[in-house]
Amino acid sequence: MIRELIDGFAVTWQKMFSKPVTVQYPEQKPHIPERYRGRIILTRDPSGEERCVACYLCSSACPVDCITIQATEREDGRRYPEAFRINFNRCIFCGLCAEACPTLALQMSQDFEMAETDPGRLIYEKDRLLVDHGGKYPDYSFWDEAGTAVTHALGHGRQDLPPSDPRSNMP
Repeated sequence: MIRELIDGFAVTWQKMFSKPVTVQYPEQKPHIPERYRGRIILTRDPSGEERCVACYLCSSACPVDCITIQATEREDGRRYPEAFRINFNRCIFCGLCAEACPTLALQMSQDFEMAETDPGRLIYEKDRLLVDHGGKYPDYSFWDEAGTAVTHALGHGRQDLPPSDPRSNMP
């Protein structure tokens, strides 16, 4: 116990005489790690259509129930969200909604500048969530890989590796 106390005081003593690291924020942006979980965005597939299929998995995975979806269907049978709302007043940025999304429509961006003085402005509707790019996966198209227009067998898609022979692992 005495050893841990001395180690703690040694770290404090070293930091007390080192120069502090200061970031001049508005002019100089801090380094954001690649896997940082910031603002949630709705992405589009390579053809420009929105990826969300209104499956409600994100709203059911959300531990604080801050995601609201209202689904509708197009003439060709494809589902999409007519209304999509995220209440960032309640969101804890855990990323469970992005992990639950089967189409990679919901993604966590690196945007951390979301401060507002009015809490009503932190309720994002679909038009504020939807971006014009594919996010971290710009080439992925759910409808081409697993949607209604699938023409390839399992394991033979563009993204699939050929099946491996389990005997190749043997010495």
